[in-house]
Amino acid sequence: MDVLQHADPDVFHAIQGEQTRQKYGLEMIASENYTSRAVMAAQGSVLTNKYAEGYPGRRYYGGCEFVDEVETQALNRAKQIFGGDHLNVQPHSGAQANMAVFLAALQPGDTILGLDLAHGGHLTHGMKLNFSGKYFKVASYGVTKDTHRIDFDQVAAQAREHKPKLVIAGASAYPRLFDFARFAEISKEVGALFMVDMAHIAGLVAAKLHPDPVPHADFVTSTTHKTLRGPRGGLVICKQDWAKPIDSAVFPGIQGGPLMHVIAAKAVAFGEALRPEFVAYQQQVIDNAKTLADELVRLGFPIVSGGTDNHLMLVDVFSKAGVGGKQAEKSLDAAGITVNKNMIPFDPRKPLDPSGVRIGTPALTTRGMKQAEMRQIAKWISDVLHRPADEELLSRVRGSVRELAEQFPVPAEA
Repeated sequence: MDVLQHADPDVFHAIQGEQTRQKYGLEMIASENYTSRAVMAAQGSVLTNKYAEGYPGRRYYGGCEFVDEVETQALNRAKQIFGGDHLNVQPHSGAQANMAVFLAALQPGDTILGLDLAHGGHLTHGMKLNFSGKYFKVASYGVTKDTHRIDFDQVAAQAREHKPKLVIAGASAYPRLFDFARFAEISKEVGALFMVDMAHIAGLVAAKLHPDPVPHADFVTSTTHKTLRGPRGGLVICKQDWAKPIDSAVFPGIQGGPLMHVIAAKAVAFGEALRPEFVAYQQQVIDNAKTLADELVRLGFPIVSGGTDNHLMLVDVFSKAGVGGKQAEKSLDAAGITVNKNMIPFDPRKPLDPSGVRIGTPALTTRGMKQAEMRQIAKWISDVLHRPADEELLSRVRGSVRELAEQFPVPAEA
C-alpha cells in the first residue's frame, strides 16, 4: 500500500477510507465477509498478469504451467468439499455461474421457475431487468403467508402449469433450510432440469450444517465469498453429462480469460474450508444468527418466518418502529452498523423503501464475536430504529460500536 500511496494518492485515500469503515464498523450485510490475509495475498499476486484462456492442459496461450497447477488445486479442493461429477471454478461471479447454466441448458424463450424476488429470490432467477427475465419466460413460486416458508404446493402447481425447462432453488434472503429432495421430486415429475443456487449457504453446506444440494441437482452454482469466506467469484458443479456444455458456456460462451489471481485465492479459501476449525466457525455463524434473531424478537421486532436456520434474518422494522427499510439502513449506517434494506414477503411498501432490513452474521463471526456481542448489537439496533433521527443517540451508539470493533480485529489487522 505504500507504493500505491505515492503512485496514486486518490485511490489510496479511498481504499484507506474503506479499510477504516470495515475496521471500526459492524459489517452485517448477509452476503459480505472478511477473507483471510492468505486469500488476499493470493488475489494480489503476480497471477493477475497472466492470460490463460481455456482449461488446465488445454490453454490457448503458452506459459500456463503454473496457473494450470493453481486451477487444478482449486478444482481438487472444491471437489473434496462439495463432491459432484464435474466442477468449473472460472466464473467471475455467482451471476455468471448462473448464466453459464442457462446458456448450457436452455434456449431463449424457455421457461424457468424460481423463487419470487419479493419473497427472497435472486435477480438472476427471473427478475425482469436481468438477463434471466429478459431472455426467458419466468414463472415464480413464493412462501406461505402464515409461515413465510416455501410453499411446495405452489411450487408443484406452478411446475405442472408452466412446464419449466429449469427449476431453481436458492435465494438471497431466505432464512430457512431448503428441502432439495422435494424440489428434485417436483422437477422430475414435470421433466425439468433442477438447479440449486447455494451462493448464500455454501459455507454451511461445506460444513455439513445445511442439507447438501449436490446429490439432488443437475447443476449447483455458488459464489465463493459470503459464508464460504473466499474471494469474490463463482463456481459451477454439475452432473457428468453436462460437463462439456458447462465448460463451453463459461469459455468461450460468456467469458474470455479467467482471473487466475482470483482462482488462486479460491484455492486458498477452499483449503481453509477443509480445516476442522471451519466447521466450528460455521456453527458459530448459525448460533450468532439465532441469538440475534431471538433477541430482536424479545425486543418486539417481527422476524420473517419467526427466526432463522442459517446465517441471515429478515427484520420487519416498519411494523415495530414505524420506520421504512431505507431510513433504517441509513440510520444504522450512521451508527456504524451496516445492513441493507430488503423487502419482506407480502410487503405493502415499495421495493426501494421496503418494510424490512436483511441482517447477517458471517462477517462479525469471522472477527470472533459470539452470542454476548449479538445481544448487545440487538439492543443498539433497537435503540437506533426507535430514534432514527436522534443525532446524539446515533453518535453515542457509533462510539460504542467502535469500542466493540476494536476488541475484535478484522483478519487483515490481526
